Amino acid sequence: MGGEQMGLSTSLEHADTPAANWDGSADGEAERIAFWETAAARLQWEQPWHTAHTFTPPQRLSGPEVPEADADYSVPAIEWFAGGTLNVAVNCVDRHVAAGRGARVALHFEGEPGDRRTVTYEDLQREVSRAANALLALGIGAGDRVVIYLPVIVETIVITLACARIGAVHSLVFGGFSAAALKFRVEDTGAKLLVTTDGQFRRGAAVPVKANADAAVAGTNAIEHVLVVRRTGSDIAWTEGRDVWWHDTVDTASEVHEPEAFDAETPLFIMYTSGTTGKPKGLVHTMGGYLAQTSWSYEYLFANPDPAARERDVHWCTADLAWVTAHTYEIYGPLSNGATQVLYEGTPNTPHPARHFEIIERYKVTSYYTAPTLVRSLMGWFPDGVPERFDLSSIRLLGTVGEAVNPEAWRWLRRHLGRGTVPMIDTWWQSETGATILSPRPTDAGYKPGCASRPLPGVSTRIVDDAGNPVPPNTQGFIVLDKTGPAMARTVWGDPQRYLASYWRQYARQGWFLAGDGAKYDDDGDTWILGRTDDVLNVSGHRLSTIEIESALVSHPWVTEAGVCPVADPKTGHAITAFVVLTPAAAAALPESGPRDPAFTQRVTVELRAHIAREIGPIAKPAAVVVVPDVPKTRSGKIMRRLLTQLFEGTALGDTTSLQNEPCIAEIASACENRRAGVPQ
Repeated sequence: MGGEQMGLSTSLEHADTPAANWDGSADGEAERIAFWETAAARLQWEQPWHTAHTFTPPQRLSGPEVPEADADYSVPAIEWFAGGTLNVAVNCVDRHVAAGRGARVALHFEGEPGDRRTVTYEDLQREVSRAANALLALGIGAGDRVVIYLPVIVETIVITLACARIGAVHSLVFGGFSAAALKFRVEDTGAKLLVTTDGQFRRGAAVPVKANADAAVAGTNAIEHVLVVRRTGSDIAWTEGRDVWWHDTVDTASEVHEPEAFDAETPLFIMYTSGTTGKPKGLVHTMGGYLAQTSWSYEYLFANPDPAARERDVHWCTADLAWVTAHTYEIYGPLSNGATQVLYEGTPNTPHPARHFEIIERYKVTSYYTAPTLVRSLMGWFPDGVPERFDLSSIRLLGTVGEAVNPEAWRWLRRHLGRGTVPMIDTWWQSETGATILSPRPTDAGYKPGCASRPLPGVSTRIVDDAGNPVPPNTQGFIVLDKTGPAMARTVWGDPQRYLASYWRQYARQGWFLAGDGAKYDDDGDTWILGRTDDVLNVSGHRLSTIEIESALVSHPWVTEAGVCPVADPKTGHAITAFVVLTPAAAAALPESGPRDPAFTQRVTVELRAHIAREIGPIAKPAAVVVVPDVPKTRSGKIMRRLLTQLFEGTALGDTTSLQNEPCIAEIASACENRRAGVPQ
C-alpha cells in the first residue's frame, strides 16, 4: 500500500539491504519490490497504490519457423505503483513548507556576472504557484508539452516544477544548442509553449538566445506562445500575440495554487539523448517511479549519513539543468529531500579558472558532483592543486558522472578537493535509467580509482557476451540491467518500436535492458565501465577500450585531456588515433615553437606512444597523435569519439547539435586536414 504524508524520517538507512543482491528467486524478487515500496513511502501520496510493480518483457510474436535474428517482438511494458496518485511539485516544495521548514534555503543562485540570490522553500512555493497559474492562463494543461530553453537560473527550476505541478510534460533543452536542435525538439514533442530568455551570460559575454528560439518556432508546429525571461536586457525581436514576458505573465500571477494529484504513470518529462546514429530519442519518464528512485538515491548517495547533521548539507551538482543528471540530482532529488543546493549559471573558468573554488568556499558546499571532463580541466589549470587561499574544508563527499573517470583525474580530485580522505562516488547511470545504477557506497572504507563498483540496492546488472553468457573477470562484455528500477524510461516519445530496437531487442529472450556500454569485472567482482560499445577498438583481434587508453594518456604530465578513436586499417582492422590537449608542462618541456612545428608533433607522438606501451602494452600504441585545443564533448561531458574518427578520415560529420563546444570542430578539422596534406600542424 502507499504511504500518506510520509516524512523523511521514514528514509532507508545507508546500509545495503538484501535487495542489493537480487538472486533471481521469487523470494528475492519479492524482497526487491518491497524495498522499492519502502523507498516510495518516503514520498507524500494522495492515493495509495494497489500494485507495486508489473513488468511485461518483450514477447516473441513470430512463429518458430522465423530465425531468432529476424523475429518480431512486442514492446516491453513497465509499471510502478499502479493506482497511486501524487503531485511531484508538492513533494519537492509544499510538503517541506507544511512541515515547518519553509525558511530553509532551497537554492543559492550565483550568476556568471556575480549576481546572487537566495531562495527559501517558502519563496519557491510562491514562485512555482505563480508559474503554475501563469501556465494555466496561457492555455497549458495536463498532458501538454512545454519546451524549456533556458540557462542555469532560478526561473528554470521554477517553470520545471510548475509544469510538474499542473501535469504538463516538460522537455529541457541545453541553452547552448542551435536553433536546428531546438526546432527538432519543439516539433517532435508537439509543444504548445516554448520558454526562453532574451539572452544568457556565457564566458563573460551576454549571448543572444531569443533569435534561436524564433527560428525554432518558425514554420509548422503547435507553439502558441513563447514565454521570455529578461536575463541580459538584450534587444530582441518580438512577435505580438505570441511572445509574452515572464515579468508580465508569471510575476503578476496569484501565488496561491491548489495542486491536483496525478497517476503515478503520468509522463513527467521527455529527455532527449544525443545518440550516435539517427535522430535524438525522446525518453519518457513518469512521475511516481521516477521520483521514488530519484529521491531515495539522492539521500543514499549525497545526504549526510547522520540525519542530525543534514541541516548543514549544501549540495552542488555542476551539470546544466537540461541534462538528466541535473533533473535527478539538481532538481527532483535534492528538492524532494528538502536539501539546500547551489546553482551556478556560467562556465567554470569565468572570469578566472578558480571560480568553482570560490563558490565552494562561499556557500560551504558539502557534496560536489561533477563530470570527469571538468576535473581534467581543473588539473590542467591547477597542476599543483588548489591554491592555499581557498578553504574547501566543507567538502565531505565528491562524485563524478558522465563517463568513467580516469584514475589520474580521480586521484587529483580526491587529493586536492577532498584532502585525500573524503568518500568518492564514481556513479554510472544513463538518461534511460533515470537514476544511479552503479556506484561505490559513500560509507565504503576503500575505493578503486575509476571503478563504478557494484549496483545500488533494488537494481541488478550483469556483464555478458553477445549471446547473453556471463563473461569471466577481466574480459570485456556488454553491461545489461536484468532488474531495472522505478525511474527507468518507459518508452521513446512517439516511437515505441525504437525503444524496443535500441534497448531490449538484443536480449529480448532474457528480458534484459542493453545499456550500450562495455564493461568488465575485476577479480573482486567489481564492475569497471569501459565506454560505449561502439567506441571499442579492435586492433589485430585485440579488443581495447577507448577509456583505458585515454586514462593512460591523461596520466602523462603533458596531457590534460584525450580522445581516442578507431580509424579503419586494412592490416589491423582498426588503427588507434589519439587527440590530445596538452598541459602547460608540455610547452615547458618542448622547446619547439608549437603544434605547427613538425619537430614538436614528432616529439609528442614518440613520447606518448612510448608512454602507452609502458602503461598498457605495445598493441595499444596510437598510430597517430594529433594535438588539438579541445576535444568535442556533449553537454554531459562525454567525448564524441565518432566525430573524431570522421574528422580524421575527412568523411561527412554526423549530428553535432548536442555538442557543448562546437567551435572546436573547425580547429580539429584543420589539424586533420593539414596532417592528411602533409602540412605541418
